[in-house]
Amino acid sequence: MPQHQNLKGSLDLLLLGVLRQGPAHGYAIITALRERSGGAFDLAEGTIYPALHRLEAAGQVASEIELAQGRRRRTYRLTPKGRKSFVAQHRDWQGFVAGMQAVLA
Repeated sequence: MPQHQNLKGSLDLLLLGVLRQGPAHGYAIITALRERSGGAFDLAEGTIYPALHRLEAAGQVASEIELAQGRRRRTYRLTPKGRKSFVAQHRDWQGFVAGMQAVLA
């Protein structure tokens, strides 16, 4: 089963977590997810971009077009609403993990 299918409900939190480190373009986000997870989250553009667009529509992420080496690319950053959402989702995730560990230990 591809790893991204196991991310149901967690992808937004992962994206917010990467963007918490600072603005990034799509490829940099994909690379950060892959590298920080030791390859566990090697996600395709078709997975990342719809989620980024959804977060942008929700006001949690903002984007702008910039020129880099003569090419246009969209850079994403967290909004204040996105930072608050990250904190809340992270807290919920930590509670979930603690509950799972308690049951599975």
